[in-house]
Amino acid sequence: MKHILFLAWLVLFAGLPAMAGQTLTPVAERPQAPRFSLPDLDGERVDWKRFEGRPVIVNFWATWCPPCRAELPAMNRAWRILEKEGVAMVAINVGEDADTVFTFTGDYPIDFPVLLDEEGVVVKEWGVRALPTTYVVDGAGHIVYRAVGGREWDDPELLERIRALGEERNP
Repeated sequence: MKHILFLAWLVLFAGLPAMAGQTLTPVAERPQAPRFSLPDLDGERVDWKRFEGRPVIVNFWATWCPPCRAELPAMNRAWRILEKEGVAMVAINVGEDADTVFTFTGDYPIDFPVLLDEEGVVVKEWGVRALPTTYVVDGAGHIVYRAVGGREWDDPELLERIRALGEERNP
């Protein structure tokens, strides 16, 4: 029941404007990112350790969320650029099953890893209050930026801020 109420609460915020601006909100205290191990669309477990040592963009989303759908093409374009530069990206679907997400990706291709948080455990650990919410984590595993609402993730300014995190680790 708690899971259903939590998802219903998220629905209230899914009506946020599709693109909330191109800002990334700095997370002043830079907390350690919560670790997770979640299944991908093939049922294989993906552990946080896969992303350690490099910047990672962690996006929380759902298929029913209009701003999520609006930002996915830009995320995919950003991924094509950033994957060559050592930046990881992962989309964590909240509350839906593999069949629903797999069907959705037929219309909205996602080339980077898609993980399933069907029970909503990880989304709570990360403190997500609205969808989409995206975190940018540095190579040391600290949350550096948060973005609530959709973004054009392939915007050159956003890409430069993300690239700079990789340069902090490798001067």
